[in-house]
Amino acid sequence: MSFPQTLLLAEPAAPTSPEVRPETMMLGLPIIRRSSLAAGKAGWERVLVAATAGTATLAQTLAETGAELVSPAPALPPDAVALPWNRVVDARALRELRSGTPPSEVGIPVHTTEDLAAGEKWLLSRLTKETDGFMARHFDRKISLEISRRLARTSITPNAMTLVSVGIGLAGAPFFLSSRPALQTIGGLLFVLHSIVDGCDGELARLKFQESRWGGILDFWGDNVVHVAIFSAAAVGWSLSTGSAWPLLLGALAVAGTLASAGFAYFQTMRTPTEGPLFTQVTAASGPGARLANALARRDFIYLVLALSLFGKANWFLVLAAVGAPAFFVALVLLGWRPEKELK
Repeated sequence: MSFPQTLLLAEPAAPTSPEVRPETMMLGLPIIRRSSLAAGKAGWERVLVAATAGTATLAQTLAETGAELVSPAPALPPDAVALPWNRVVDARALRELRSGTPPSEVGIPVHTTEDLAAGEKWLLSRLTKETDGFMARHFDRKISLEISRRLARTSITPNAMTLVSVGIGLAGAPFFLSSRPALQTIGGLLFVLHSIVDGCDGELARLKFQESRWGGILDFWGDNVVHVAIFSAAAVGWSLSTGSAWPLLLGALAVAGTLASAGFAYFQTMRTPTEGPLFTQVTAASGPGARLANALARRDFIYLVLALSLFGKANWFLVLAAVGAPAFFVALVLLGWRPEKELK
């Protein structure tokens, strides 16, 4: 099956209000620039932008997108599809357009300023991921998307949000040195806040077209550093409260299992690509076992930590982590191990 290679962002058939122009900002980017960048990400080889006026401003808006400004609109070549510039789209929608979905069924049209809010809502709704766990989908994302919606208009970068998220998580770790429910609850709440804010870096990266391999690595290892800090603090706190050293063994098992799983997942699925966004599932294997492994890697467990912390029992989770983290590492090895030559 052959796919169209040229996308023409054309003048809409019905005129838009004066406040809605190709340069109108939406979540930090002009509409026409967002569409052009999304087209490149979706695999369109050539993007043409038809313009009848304001070509100088449009040329500046399209700088470094790879799109070509044409005036007047050219006759469509056989491998081209025309899409009105006032349809708000993302890369997924433009991949669907390449696959044969009619232009009238992709994205959402924006004719008036009232439509801008609907366009923003549509774009934000497309940022949820199939890999989100239950709590991430139904709670975390609702908050993180509202944060990202506001941050998209600023110069704050995705990597900056990753560092903020890691900082919040690390700030929560010392609270687990105490066995007092009130202090553990503060730590649990900061752990949950870390998880929520951690969603913002990927959302901003997709909204601003700033996805990168380095950003994925920073996010992946930042999360694991926070987990190690939480487990370590809980182990030390439990040891201090009991006057015994054996909780430190549990902490060591939890930390070792976490780092071993992270290292193996990185080795198997993330070290090979040299550019573009990072593949961030824990195994590239397929089948029910792989789906279960990816599901267990989701961060819904953070809410269990919070629930136990309300009663000063965060150390109970440490027992689960001491058993579960090493077992998870063994499962990853069984699922994903391949000879070195198959990874090249």
